[in-house]
Amino acid sequence: LGDVYKRQPYPIMQGYLEQIYDAFGPHRIFWGTDITKMPCSWKDCITMFTEEARWLDENDIALVMGDAICAWWGWDRSNTL
Repeated sequence: LGDVYKRQPYPIMQGYLEQIYDAFGPHRIFWGTDITKMPCSWKDCITMFTEEARWLDENDIALVMGDAICAWWGWDRSNTL
């Protein structure tokens, strides 16, 4: 699996991620990583969703990358920078 992350846009993973998205939707998918176990950079972990997941629109990216988990936990982000 490690070699998958060395090639943009991670073609093997995108299919699996899109299936998860189709099954659960962007309000129930929370981005995260244990960077110590990843065979790629932090930036690659992020851009896999923010740039390479062409099936996500801007609103879905915002949800997956943090808005959904904040809503799920009930965190009020109106007072953040």
